[in-house]
Amino acid sequence: MKVAEQIRKTIAKLPEDKTFGYADLRIGKEDNQTAAKALERMQAKGLIKKMSKGIFYKPIKTVFGELLPDESEQLKRYLFKNGKRIAYITGESLYNQMNLTTQMAFRIKIASNKRINIDKGAIKAKSVKSYAEVSEENYGLLGFLDALKDIKTIPDCPVSKAVMILSKKLELFQDRQIEDLIKYALLYPPRVRALLGAILENSSTQYNISKLKESLNPLTKIKLGLKETDLSSIRNWYIT
Repeated sequence: MKVAEQIRKTIAKLPEDKTFGYADLRIGKEDNQTAAKALERMQAKGLIKKMSKGIFYKPIKTVFGELLPDESEQLKRYLFKNGKRIAYITGESLYNQMNLTTQMAFRIKIASNKRINIDKGAIKAKSVKSYAEVSEENYGLLGFLDALKDIKTIPDCPVSKAVMILSKKLELFQDRQIEDLIKYALLYPPRVRALLGAILENSSTQYNISKLKESLNPLTKIKLGLKETDLSSIRNWYIT
């Protein structure tokens, strides 16, 4: 089978809402030049569109026109390196997905250990500090801890409501995930450790949260504007 034909068949099988690059075409590096010409021809016919250098997508055609892939797909090249996740979307964009707010951020935040700044069309993003090395296994846990960290500043979401929503989400976590969550929480500010400890203590399952408690200074009060009716265990975690 010719390289160009192989590429066309491979792309035909790809979903419309996913971006792709040369690595997804299953060709050798020696065929990159041939692939580039084949992709140029497909772009000219409107079969694919270029997202950025070396990244393409199949346009989603609707009665309202063509749609772009979602934000995570458009940012894929910044979230992964050599197929390995190195960053994740956080901030209001994430909290919207977690049903903590209905607002969307003008500029997307990407948690990463490297500096990222994107201003391309409708996509605007900047990097923020990642408290741990990001992987496919832990980025969801880090996002949950980010929500605890930012709980006082999530738009249109009182702290008491956020605690209720996050507590329910925490009930769905597996025991191993809770263990990892505690481990990563130790890398976060005191308010995260205290709030996670209070929520876990208030849950129906008993967890080993001693490290979270030991990491806190009893003389430092964590002001979140919570009452015991919101979370009955707050006094044990120096939260007011």
